[in-house]
Amino acid sequence: MSFVQAAPLLGNQYRDDALLRSYLRRALDARMLAAIEPDLDALGQFAADAWLAARTHVDEEPELTHWDAWGERVDRLELTRAWQAAAPLAARHGLVAAGHETMHGAAARVHQFALVYLYHCASEFHSCPLAMSDGAVTAIKASGNTELAAHALPHLLSRDPAQHWISGQWMTENAGGSDVSNSETAARFVDGEWRLYGRKWFTSAINAQMALALARPEGAAAGADGFALFYLEPRDAQGRWQNITLDRLKDKLGTRELPTAEIHLDGAPARLVAGTDHGVRAIAPMLNVTRTWNAICAVATMRRALALAEDYAQRRRAFGGPLAEQPLHRATLTNLRARFEAAFHLSFHVAELLGVVQMAEASEAQRNRLRLLTPLAKLWTGKLAVAIASECCECFGGAGYLEDTGMPQLLRDAQVFPIWEGTTNVLALDFLRALRGAGGTQTLLDAQAEWHAQIESAELATCMQAAVALAHNAATRLQSLAKDRDALEAQARDLAFAFAQSLALSLQARHADWALRNENDGARVAAARRFACLSSI
Repeated sequence: MSFVQAAPLLGNQYRDDALLRSYLRRALDARMLAAIEPDLDALGQFAADAWLAARTHVDEEPELTHWDAWGERVDRLELTRAWQAAAPLAARHGLVAAGHETMHGAAARVHQFALVYLYHCASEFHSCPLAMSDGAVTAIKASGNTELAAHALPHLLSRDPAQHWISGQWMTENAGGSDVSNSETAARFVDGEWRLYGRKWFTSAINAQMALALARPEGAAAGADGFALFYLEPRDAQGRWQNITLDRLKDKLGTRELPTAEIHLDGAPARLVAGTDHGVRAIAPMLNVTRTWNAICAVATMRRALALAEDYAQRRRAFGGPLAEQPLHRATLTNLRARFEAAFHLSFHVAELLGVVQMAEASEAQRNRLRLLTPLAKLWTGKLAVAIASECCECFGGAGYLEDTGMPQLLRDAQVFPIWEGTTNVLALDFLRALRGAGGTQTLLDAQAEWHAQIESAELATCMQAAVALAHNAATRLQSLAKDRDALEAQARDLAFAFAQSLALSLQARHADWALRNENDGARVAAARRFACLSSI
């Protein structure tokens, strides 16, 4: 009988993730961890089961039917089986609600994003509308619109699948992407209500029960300040589209299970969220939230790709032994894991800061750190997810190029992370702007010094030295360019990557020290030291 290669397998993705479990033991008190662990365990098993199920059927995509048999325009949307299964699970486990519940205080965001981390890959990007829903909750709360909050938030934060809503985020137009000032959607006040007219070019989760959209009220000033933020419900109580037509579903590189549409608004009824101007400013509160979702989902993708590659390395034999025993292959996986663990700690630290700021418990230094670290975490993890997914495909050789192994989907889907909620260049420039109002590079250097002061193990001295050198070199370069705006912007990406890696290394070393002292775990130290070497090359 001819040889048949054993496929990689996934176990419970909570129980098998030593890094996540160690981090949660440090970040949460024991009573809270015991309370939330059943949800984490359930989602860990969901992740394993969903991976196995996806290998047994042909990939699906949502379908849009424009017309019924009698010629009536219906724009009927059919979702994939994976999405139909993921939606009630997200509600029951509170993937949006957990981030806003006060029983766990500032740790609520750590709880929430641990759930997201386990749920993301198995959900076939149902995490995207959850991120937008979380952002919508944050924006509506910040708006002070108590009437709208009373109407929408109980649905967005519900744990009852029958009551739970998801939100869309309708900002992107043909003429306005990252620069929304050129957007063309108009708002008119007709017969006592606002109605929207225009074309939205990229509207993900078109099945959402509500959406937030930018539009310019008639007579408003030109430029970004002339936009208002509107709330709308795309369908009426009978499920009919409210003056909205779906032109087509987007044919995307990845995230193909996510129904992303190109739509026209022809008088869609809407409500003001917060005044008739400064709509772009009104969406700003959601950016820290959605960019954190982006970073956490990026590290979840890295983790999934690595889990598969590491398991496969034990099962695949080549040149007289398992791949896992081949020195170069082992070094490749070790390097990938070291980078992933650093990215994990940077992203979850942002989640920690988000929780402290949300609960109004943050110092000025912590608020400044959140402003600076959020774009850094998003831009670095987005690029790193693509790189790690690509390397892990390569770890499978030719099998990694075959669709039914699942590896190509991980790579395609990863490409969305550097794009959504700000491309790498946009985030790098956002970081430079944030520096001006958040204490400059000294805020980051002070944070790094604070984390290093918590490290006791001499084994991590080289990590701290590498991190400090990287940060100080970047700060010096930035200062030397301060008077040449064009030169500074031209190097914004390099500077942002340097700070992101430096700070990630410091956070990784801090946890490694804790794990060594409290769990006798030297694996975290080894990963930090390896990343320090990679960062110094």
